[in-house]
Amino acid sequence: MTVDLLGFLGVVLVAYVVPGPDFLVVVRSAAEDPSKGRAAALGAQTGLCVHMLAAAAGLSVIAARSPVVYDAIRLLGAAYLVYLGVRAVLAARRTARERHHTNEAAADAPEEGGPAQGRLRSGFIQGLLTNVLNPKAALFFLSVLPQFVDGDGSMARQIFFLGMLDILIGVAYWFALVVVAARLRALLARPKTRRRWELTTGWLFIAIGVSVAAVA
Repeated sequence: MTVDLLGFLGVVLVAYVVPGPDFLVVVRSAAEDPSKGRAAALGAQTGLCVHMLAAAAGLSVIAARSPVVYDAIRLLGAAYLVYLGVRAVLAARRTARERHHTNEAAADAPEEGGPAQGRLRSGFIQGLLTNVLNPKAALFFLSVLPQFVDGDGSMARQIFFLGMLDILIGVAYWFALVVVAARLRALLARPKTRRRWELTTGWLFIAIGVSVAAVA
């Protein structure tokens, strides 16, 4: 099996460095709790596994060639991003109310977001759904990845090999990003800063969701 590894690695690194919905989900989760950020990263990469297996099985071809299926995935993904954005904006409003209705010690405490297990599950699901409902991820495995495989070899096996390489690189990248993003946690302990963060990330989610829905 002969694949263009250097070319593929270059494309994969660029794809991860350019911010997208996955980036926002991981950073936001890591700022809340590093373990939630890692869970979101693993969820995102699990979503890539779904796209990889679909591409290897030929299901991505069906989705890409069927406007109805493609649009359904795109609109579901857009709706989910808008949902995350609305939740963040509402969280910002809750933070503002806390400043007026709680004592200063309670207001200055970081938002825990529920039990640890619940935070991990929430982060994983957010990362998973954001990736699975992203049609661009499916198109990557369908149109970009095959450009780096050997036409004389097994297409499914090469897609699996390159897909697993992509996923492992992503895990390393996201985990490194979590370490950096987790430094925001101390800043977000301040209600005013946390409110601005929630508003900013919330409107970013909404803007990305609207742009995804608007793309024909």
